[in-house]
Amino acid sequence: MNINLLKEKSLQVRRTILKVALSAGKGHIPPCFSWTDIATVLFYGDVLKINPNKPDWKDRDRFVLSKGHAALTLYSILADLKYFSTDELEKFATGGALLPGHPDAEIPGVEVCTGSLGHGLGVASGMAFASKKDNLSWSTYVVLGDGECQEGSVWEAIMFAGHQELGKLIAIVDRNTFGASDSTENTARLNPLDDKFKAFGWDVEEVDGHNFNSLISTLNQANIRAHENKPLCIIANTTKGKGIDFMENSKYWHHQMPKSEQIDIAWEQLGGQWID
Repeated sequence: MNINLLKEKSLQVRRTILKVALSAGKGHIPPCFSWTDIATVLFYGDVLKINPNKPDWKDRDRFVLSKGHAALTLYSILADLKYFSTDELEKFATGGALLPGHPDAEIPGVEVCTGSLGHGLGVASGMAFASKKDNLSWSTYVVLGDGECQEGSVWEAIMFAGHQELGKLIAIVDRNTFGASDSTENTARLNPLDDKFKAFGWDVEEVDGHNFNSLISTLNQANIRAHENKPLCIIANTTKGKGIDFMENSKYWHHQMPKSEQIDIAWEQLGGQWID
């Protein structure tokens, strides 16, 4: 898929996220938007080895969204890829719905329940460890929020993965520099994040998380295979709320919903129109 098509897919995903969140009156739009371009390249850019027609295909790559509050990005893509009907998006986070506020393993295309922050990398490390011990072909990808990297359980997993030399584990840190209510550097400083991963035995690459050329280059299979002797951390520098200017890089925008004229502004900036 060429760059222009990837950009259009990413814009389409952002529109779906906004529409579903507004209809439900809930969701985490800014955290969803910061990793939307990363997700687009993973799922549409021939990175993940998956088969929507066979969600349980044994040789599929495993994908874990550790920052589970940003589930609407994943749901929008899985629906578009026909893992389940797009009608399910209309019932997001309602009683008995297939799609709750955080990913659930009952959803086709979702490997594990996530959203209790700090757990995703540990689970993904276990998957990668099993793959290595059984000499299997698939890789494990996990997307973490940088805020959750302040959790001790994350660093236990980083230590374990480095020690076990889990070369088919790829962790992508959505480095938008904000937690739920403030900058990560104001709450529990993460920098120098790259040196910390390296000290635990990881390879590290840094990338602009909104530059499709850079993402494709960093995530292509040839580059991933070059790191097979160590787990790989990709620090993706992103903008929280990317695509809607009043949400971007703001500590005040995490889970609140746009209202009145903000809705019109948001749709205008995404090139669409809200129909209630």
